[in-house]
Amino acid sequence: MEHPLSTTLSSNVAVDPRIDAPPTRPLRANIVLVTLLTCQLMIVLDITVMNVALPRIQHDLHFSATGLSWVMNAYTLAFGGLLLLGGRAGDLLGRRNLFIAGAALFTLASLAGGLAPSAGLLLAARVLQGIGGAMAGPNTLALLTTTFSEPKARIRVLALFSGMSSAGFAIGLIVGGLLTEWLSWRSVLFINVPFGIVVVALALRYLPVAQRHPTRLDLPGAVTATTGVAALVYGFISAASHGWGTPATDISLAAGSALIAAFLVIESRAAKPLLPLRLFTDRNRAAAYANMFLVPMAGTSMFFFLTQFLQDILGLSALATGFAFLPTALLMFSIIRTIPRLLPRFGPKPLTMAGAAFLVAGLLVLTQLSGDSGYFPLLFLAMVLMGCGMGLAISPLNVIIMSNVDPHEAGAAGGAMQTLQQTGASLGLAILVTVFGTASRAAGGSAQHALISGMTTAFAAAAGIAALTFLVALTFRNPRAVR
Repeated sequence: MEHPLSTTLSSNVAVDPRIDAPPTRPLRANIVLVTLLTCQLMIVLDITVMNVALPRIQHDLHFSATGLSWVMNAYTLAFGGLLLLGGRAGDLLGRRNLFIAGAALFTLASLAGGLAPSAGLLLAARVLQGIGGAMAGPNTLALLTTTFSEPKARIRVLALFSGMSSAGFAIGLIVGGLLTEWLSWRSVLFINVPFGIVVVALALRYLPVAQRHPTRLDLPGAVTATTGVAALVYGFISAASHGWGTPATDISLAAGSALIAAFLVIESRAAKPLLPLRLFTDRNRAAAYANMFLVPMAGTSMFFFLTQFLQDILGLSALATGFAFLPTALLMFSIIRTIPRLLPRFGPKPLTMAGAAFLVAGLLVLTQLSGDSGYFPLLFLAMVLMGCGMGLAISPLNVIIMSNVDPHEAGAAGGAMQTLQQTGASLGLAILVTVFGTASRAAGGSAQHALISGMTTAFAAAAGIAALTFLVALTFRNPRAVR
């Protein structure tokens, strides 16, 4: 018997031939799916793939210790700040066009970054990558939603998208370790070029052309949203690097908060808002948005701190460090294949509650790390729990958010979701790095003792954030009550 959620996930989608892409044949549909998911994987990989290559980048391009963080932050700042604008621009100007332009820019910027002879040019390339990612990312999700309009197919592709996005963090560390160890740090950027060329070529040939929706872009909303999110992300980055009490941090966070408040006022009054606030009136979608913010906030700590623990404490190579995250990546991929069957059957509440519980358990295991901890059994157990937790906690969220969005607002909905995900990760890392620094300084003793003490305290704080995701999961409507 079909679960009521199956009806709910598609009940609000008006299949209008003037708006939706035309139906696609099975072969063409599969090519479209592979094209869009490959682009999404490239975008997500670049958030973490550079991590294990940072020491060699610092040596070759003579970055300072503080300047090196901008190899990661330049991409994060541009990507996070422009996602909302990229999503709404796709709705208004044509998702196919924005997707192709964004994928092409991302590919060219990757080539330029791999060839960069200086630190400044590498950072400029990373900014361009972030801009290209912000153009392509939300339109990838919107194109999936409007191309695959049949309810079961839509659940399947959105679950695949969610899993690809989640597992991409772990895969980025594996790929980065492989390429850095076998070739050079430049290959971490060059690897995007052949895939990007294939994505653009296939998109030009196979992506369906949906009708544009000519209207005036909400420029006040675009300016306040873009600058507000960018200021918040910069403030979080500054907090992680310099602490919460510095003028740069305080001014950025205050300005970002004020701009976001102004943005919400503008959106409540705009005739064609950049972000339709009615997206948050659906109870399940609002809860999914909240957890899309909180889960990355808690989960990012694992990738950031464990990378350092594996290399600095256990003495693993970049390659071995990448493969250490393999259980997490494999479990995420396994779980996404079951979500299309589990979500219609059980609904969002039990799945996200189970995911949150696994996430909390994995982080609590990591609070037990010590200088004598090996990969087995403690770290392996944590990797397994985190893989299950992030897979179950995140994979249903994309489906819940996107499945009953009106087609003409799919880009805005996807942009909002990815903005919350990116901002949550940035804020979580800033908070947890600050917790780590405070605990490390208070621990005293040897450098190793201080490092481990800081990490375990940060993992405890992350477990507290993960517990909030469990509370949010309790607010999902009972599936049997969904109509």
